[in-house]
Amino acid sequence: MILNTGSRTDIPAYYSEWFYNRIKEGFVMVRNPYYPSQVTRYRLSPDVIDILVFCTKNPEPVISGLYQLSPYTSFWFVTITPYGKDVEPYVPSKEEVMESLKRLSKTVGNDKVSWRYDPVLITETYSVEYHIQEFERMTDALAGYTSQCVISFIDLYEKTRRNFPAARAVTEREQEQLVEAFSKTAAKNHMQIHLCCEKDSLVREHVDAKGCMSKEVLEQAAGYGLRVPKQRYTRQGCSCLLGADIGAYNTCGHGCLYCYANYDRKTVLHNMRSHDVNSPFLVGHQQEGDIVKDAKQVSWRDGQMRMFAVP
Repeated sequence: MILNTGSRTDIPAYYSEWFYNRIKEGFVMVRNPYYPSQVTRYRLSPDVIDILVFCTKNPEPVISGLYQLSPYTSFWFVTITPYGKDVEPYVPSKEEVMESLKRLSKTVGNDKVSWRYDPVLITETYSVEYHIQEFERMTDALAGYTSQCVISFIDLYEKTRRNFPAARAVTEREQEQLVEAFSKTAAKNHMQIHLCCEKDSLVREHVDAKGCMSKEVLEQAAGYGLRVPKQRYTRQGCSCLLGADIGAYNTCGHGCLYCYANYDRKTVLHNMRSHDVNSPFLVGHQQEGDIVKDAKQVSWRDGQMRMFAVP
């Protein structure tokens, strides 16, 4: 199975000590975000977890303890965007995060690290021309430390509209301009761009629309095939393996205005204060009335080693 840690929060940035405690204990408890009394217990064992997937805006806190993950195959998405504190108030500087990505890549291997440049949003400050220049600068800096980049354009969820009223949709013309320029930069740096839930008409040289956490991407990182059972995908047009996530909504401290996973800052800070590094739950503890069920976990490895071409 694929165990995901990053669709609901940023565990490496804020909860690395807790996560390593869970690895030592060998299990984690996860509340259903829609029915909180329903709890799933996941066994943390390389016998059943084929790939651990992380998504973070700051991998630095987790790097020193990576030796604890040596029995596992891991895959890392590191989000680095060109925005300032007006959009991402509590994210470390882009230069710091790029250096952390490089350190991570040197530790786990550049085939197991993907750079996320998303979401792409357009304002007077962050124009099409600004994105083109910054994407080229960042790609030049990260070349050799990762061979892939994920991009997507901002989705105006209800939470996003409330927290970021200045946000607007990126027009089709702007999308075309950006992807065309990004494609040329990616080709120059031998990097493949994966579009995340975007239309096929944007596909170019070094740009595909196959998804960011798809079976193909994870097989390439792992070096072996996966027999993936039929999935219930969370978004239309998304082929990514997002199902088993051990995070919790309303727990990420970065405060990004475009975030879909946080309701508001007050709720996030309350939940972060309820975090206990020794608890099997990311937030709080087991409560009376909780219904705990063990997850059905089996390895998806097909036993076949794979060779993949680089971009």
